[in-house]
Amino acid sequence: MYLQQLSLVNFKNISSQSFDFQEKINCFVGNNGVGKTNVLDAIYYLSFTKSYFNAVAIQNIKHHEPFFMIEGNYLLNNRNETLVCSLKKGQKKILKRNDKMYDRFSDHIGQFPLVIISPADRDLVTEGSDFRRKFIDGVISQQNKNYLKDLISYNKVVTQRNSLLKYFAANRTFDAVNLNIYDDQLAEYGTRIYEVRKDFLNTFIPIFNEKYKIISGDNEVVYLNYKSQLHDFTMKDLLVKSLEKDRLLQYSTAGIHKDDLNFEISEYPIKKFGSQGQQKSFLIALKFAQFEFIKQQAGITPILLLDDIFDKLDESRVAHIIDLVNNDKFGQIFITDTHAERTERILKQGDKKYQLFKL
Repeated sequence: MYLQQLSLVNFKNISSQSFDFQEKINCFVGNNGVGKTNVLDAIYYLSFTKSYFNAVAIQNIKHHEPFFMIEGNYLLNNRNETLVCSLKKGQKKILKRNDKMYDRFSDHIGQFPLVIISPADRDLVTEGSDFRRKFIDGVISQQNKNYLKDLISYNKVVTQRNSLLKYFAANRTFDAVNLNIYDDQLAEYGTRIYEVRKDFLNTFIPIFNEKYKIISGDNEVVYLNYKSQLHDFTMKDLLVKSLEKDRLLQYSTAGIHKDDLNFEISEYPIKKFGSQGQQKSFLIALKFAQFEFIKQQAGITPILLLDDIFDKLDESRVAHIIDLVNNDKFGQIFITDTHAERTERILKQGDKKYQLFKL
């Protein structure tokens, strides 16, 4: 699979622009603020029907304009495919594949697999567990529709249960029968989600370890561990054990919505003890592992977006990353950088065709 052409109208700071892409490597170079990352985000939008950087859809419309439109022409399994995503102020977002409109955006996820590596990924290290859960869920959901359905259902029931707990507190009442209905649903969905996450990480962690080993030159030891309350208790038992606490705090304190990933280097949290280069290497290895996992599951080589990844890395780590990227296991790659000379020098070290866009 590769993206042949991209057309943008009123997307973020881009009024109107079109690109014809190389099948292997495409680089966007220029000063900060010219729109390099916005082009990558538009490509991401076509795969996931949302921005990687701004969750508020209407804020992706160019200032003082009524709409945006993104159109991409792909070659997928020897077929030409056209995706169009558009949003007009005051109306619902529209996604069309070959002129046919999607009823549910979730049906589109995973059809055009893609992995992005960006400075924004640092939130996976520095922020709370919800960022790391979203990473797990995002990787699995691209290829497992039943998992995505269970996840949506689970989150909906958690919201309903929390509302009931607040109602109990506000009215100084309690209805165990009503609460148990939600608990049964959470136990059903939560157990299935946990089992899929556990199986996924059993496969994913060895891939991650291999990628980090290559990027670091096998000079550092890192650990990626799955943390879940369901390792020790059933979902139903957790809900029973946490009932008093839940009633006091008026929200559900236990379950798979508390799962997390531990990131460690030499058995210490990488957030506190890893250098900027080590943290970035960890995140890049995480995303390269995501790429490899999705490729294995989908049978399609994902598009890879590399946003400003050479910054804060020493020459050795950059060289190892370029060796990885030049491997034939990768398909189409998009790169942004503020230093055109650096990018071209790095790419000339490989043997793949590339195209440079100066914005």
